[in-house]
Amino acid sequence: MSTSTLSVSKLRNGTVIDHIPAGRALDVLRVLGITGKEGLRIAIIMNVESKKLGKKDIVKIEGKKLSREEVSAIALIAPTATINIISEFNVVSKFRVEVPEIVEGILLCPNPTCITNKHQEPVVPRFRRISKNPLILQCDYCGTLLSESDIANYIRGRAHETR
Repeated sequence: MSTSTLSVSKLRNGTVIDHIPAGRALDVLRVLGITGKEGLRIAIIMNVESKKLGKKDIVKIEGKKLSREEVSAIALIAPTATINIISEFNVVSKFRVEVPEIVEGILLCPNPTCITNKHQEPVVPRFRRISKNPLILQCDYCGTLLSESDIANYIRGRAHETR
């Protein structure tokens, strides 16, 4: 085996998240709420050569199927990602993540004075995609812009960890 080759075993059943922008694999795990204590077998491959991206990350998770909300969260921090569903060592489904035009209930607004951050107001945070590349979202309520590099910090349910 060549010293420049990395060998990672195949998944029997699970999910492979490929074409993650280099350096964002740990953000992907964080937005999925995976800490390593769940008992899932996980392979994280970072900064490997990619024809499309130059360098990329890959995350393999044995025994995990992603929910629609999890796929949407991944799309926000890794808009170039592809998801491969593995069953009995075979890819049974492969698709690209897609950042929706409207992102509702996934992100928190970084503006502390936004109405969505007022506990007495039953308003669900909603962002509109104003640019795909680079990814930029805008809060529908206060107009605050959220850039691709900051999105991982404001994923709902995880934002309190980074504030």
